Amino acid sequence: MSDKADLRIILANPRGFCAGVDRAIEIVEKALVKYGAPVYVRHEIVHNKFVVDRLRDMGAVFVDELDSVPDGVPVIFSAHGVPKSVPEAAESRQLEYLDATCPLVSKVHRGAERHHADGKHILLIGHAGHPEVIGTMGQLPPGSMTLIETEEDAENLQVENPENLAFVTQTTLSLDDTAKIISILQRRFPAIEVPKKEDICYATTNRQHAVKLIATDADAILVLGAPNSSNSNRLVEVAKREGCDRSVLVERAMDIDWSKLDGISTLGITAGASAPEILVEEVIDACRERYNVTVETLTLTNENVTFKLPRQLAS
Repeated sequence: MSDKADLRIILANPRGFCAGVDRAIEIVEKALVKYGAPVYVRHEIVHNKFVVDRLRDMGAVFVDELDSVPDGVPVIFSAHGVPKSVPEAAESRQLEYLDATCPLVSKVHRGAERHHADGKHILLIGHAGHPEVIGTMGQLPPGSMTLIETEEDAENLQVENPENLAFVTQTTLSLDDTAKIISILQRRFPAIEVPKKEDICYATTNRQHAVKLIATDADAILVLGAPNSSNSNRLVEVAKREGCDRSVLVERAMDIDWSKLDGISTLGITAGASAPEILVEEVIDACRERYNVTVETLTLTNENVTFKLPRQLAS
């Protein structure tokens, strides 16, 4: 007879890879087949060490800036998007580049450009320093966009022309936090123009709603994801806000502090949009070494979104 305690695991669905991440990784893989190694990638293709290390082992070289890319080799831009200055610099050096920017991030870029063309000043709701925010702000001339990070920012914002504003958002934000910021902006600036369709992407939305479902029934939640992954960090925040205080972000099974799971009977597991399913399976296997495990899945919706590859790789 086993002396292991029983542990019920609830898997959130959807979890893990989204269509934009799938596309970005496939771009690197297919580029390596087409061009041969090395293929250079500006920044982490997605925010996940396991994914980046695997692609590095296949022959991808990750660099911070184009200055580190030698002449005559292809370079790939990450899923988070880049300022316009980056492809311009690549073209000036006649580098062949493949743009792995998520199409839903590109949609935000085009929306910002339309607002700018209409003469509006744009408020970008997002996190300073995040690659997606840097890329979005880099679509327009300096001064065209103001970053709003918090409700306090929204309350204190002073603008020259309150009648001539529009807003866009980072795609990986907390739905609830962003809604509060938008509410403040609309109260203070009733004429502000809103996106035709919400900028927070379907994958971020679905994963946050799915983790809310399991948070009400779990004693603790593990979110698989990288420390620099915005959407993964938001999942931890959402789970805690729903009442599951023992919600933590882990990169791998080896990172779990098992002492924090003492006494639990139900463990929720989800994964950020750049975390592969193999890491979820790794955590379940680690749980089986310590507990008598039963696994069930709680499904919010089934995703079937796909995005086309760049023309250079279309088969």
